[in-house]
Amino acid sequence: MTENSIIKHNLKAIERKIEDACRRSKRDPDSVRIMAVSKTFPKEIILEAKSCGITYFGENRVQEGRAKKEEGAFEGAKVALIGHLQTNKASMAVRVFDEVQTVDSIRVAQALSKFSERYREEDLPVYVQVNVARDPDKYGCMPEEALELTETVLELPGLMLVGLMTIAPFSLDPQVSRNAFRDLRNLRDHLVDRGIPEANLKELSMGMSSDYEIAVEEGSTVVRIGTQLFGARS
Repeated sequence: MTENSIIKHNLKAIERKIEDACRRSKRDPDSVRIMAVSKTFPKEIILEAKSCGITYFGENRVQEGRAKKEEGAFEGAKVALIGHLQTNKASMAVRVFDEVQTVDSIRVAQALSKFSERYREEDLPVYVQVNVARDPDKYGCMPEEALELTETVLELPGLMLVGLMTIAPFSLDPQVSRNAFRDLRNLRDHLVDRGIPEANLKELSMGMSSDYEIAVEEGSTVVRIGTQLFGARS
């Protein structure tokens, strides 16, 4: 099989599984978007993915995202930052990425706001990353910090809050992932009850190659798929 046909085959399988998960949870499959996680994959693979109809990509590192963007890899597509962001990379991030899903502190939010105001014509869409499982190996604000952080993001110029993001802990027990995704959905509902506009929390970015079906069952609107789409990274 060619690279194009492999990606197309994998994409169809993923779409079928999302449709099945939506059927089980009585959701509209159109409410779930697939983000192709292209970290470490070269421009050629990204172009193949675009030829299969993929228009939404995720990168973990600011410098890698910038290099690929300068090569024209993401032309006609949207690319999000889904890796941890240090404040000293915020200036570059607002110029490279169409959205940032990893706002996990007020300092990061303030840095993005400052440079978004300076360099962007439109507000930068952002997600607040929450470490709902309190996993010491994962980034994200603690659940009890989410209200203050979302309120801060709403007040900062140059930013547009669109939702929440989480990464489930690694576990062979699918219930661990389910609990994390359910906790993020419940946290979103709690934040709305506390006055955060529902329109600013419409997106729930949760679920990766190993657990995206569970994430969809629990309300994910963005699943971040790498190896299931492109194959194992070298």
